[in-house]
Amino acid sequence: MVKIGSSSLTTATGGLDDARVDALVDTLGALRAAGREVVLVSSGAIAAGLAPLRLPRRPRDLATQQAAASVGQGLLIGRYATAFARHGHTVGQVLLTVDDVTRRAHYRNAYRTLRKLLDLRAVPIVNENDTVATDEIRFGDNDRLAALVAALVDADLLVLLSDVDALWTGDPTRPGSTRITEVHGEGDLAGVDVGGAGRAGVGTGGMVTKVEAARIATGFGIPVVLTAAPLAGAALAGEAVGTYFHPSARRPAARLFWLAHATAPRGRLHLDPGAVQAVVGRRKSLLPAGITAVDGAFTAGDPVDLVDAAGAPVARGLVNYDAVELPGLLGRSTSELAAALGPAYEREVVHRDDLVLL
Repeated sequence: MVKIGSSSLTTATGGLDDARVDALVDTLGALRAAGREVVLVSSGAIAAGLAPLRLPRRPRDLATQQAAASVGQGLLIGRYATAFARHGHTVGQVLLTVDDVTRRAHYRNAYRTLRKLLDLRAVPIVNENDTVATDEIRFGDNDRLAALVAALVDADLLVLLSDVDALWTGDPTRPGSTRITEVHGEGDLAGVDVGGAGRAGVGTGGMVTKVEAARIATGFGIPVVLTAAPLAGAALAGEAVGTYFHPSARRPAARLFWLAHATAPRGRLHLDPGAVQAVVGRRKSLLPAGITAVDGAFTAGDPVDLVDAAGAPVARGLVNYDAVELPGLLGRSTSELAAALGPAYEREVVHRDDLVLL
């Protein structure tokens, strides 16, 4: 799995840089010819649409971003199709929103599409579907998208390509900043300043989104290399370039991984101290008796955060009731509810199999 950002694909004015696209495709084409499966997560649709629409910079409002993406996505995939064709490879466009990797039916469909493209020896090119995504269903950046798709296809490696050659302790142009070659865990990130975005006006991410993407992917057992786009070939050949993020030793269950990293909570359930101890300490299901208040407008099956008395999220789970049903159930035991309302109410609010600790 390879992810490349807008700043590594486009000119300063926003158009696609043909030389950069060709250099990336030459590297990936050779890898594909050697028999390796390749998935590319590529930014650049909005940036590519700026010049044709005579937009001087990346728009801030969602509607204009969607318009730019609509124009730019065709240009981007067309350029990739031409470049990969030189190597005898076919590309397939896969546009995703958050719903495609959070709702179970959509998730299975996204996996089947990607798997079939790979089986047919095509190169899937993935991007966020910016033309239809709303603020509520956006990944926000393609680094996070790449990490989630890497887990979706069970990738052996995720390579994040940037306009910086590695993770540094601070701005690499400032004296005193040092390059980090390996990250084994959170301790290696202590004191690292990852603030700031990429090239102004073109990309949406920065080092902070890449570090977060690395956390997500390594948490699923996938190693990550962060380096500059011109070093893609060296990184994919196993050379010691960029920053290598070591994967965790234990891989979580796929459903719980998605619940923790790919979902946005639709509401909050406030727990009393006893319920917090039961859920966090003893890994029990959440029952109505332990809930003190309900926030949000969710329906059964939606993800919700479970919060303690201070309002801090301690877990996330898939709720078994609509928000409008819960207020009348709070503080009551399941046996009491079954006797008063029927056996359908003798069930957990969140079952422990549908719950992940945060």
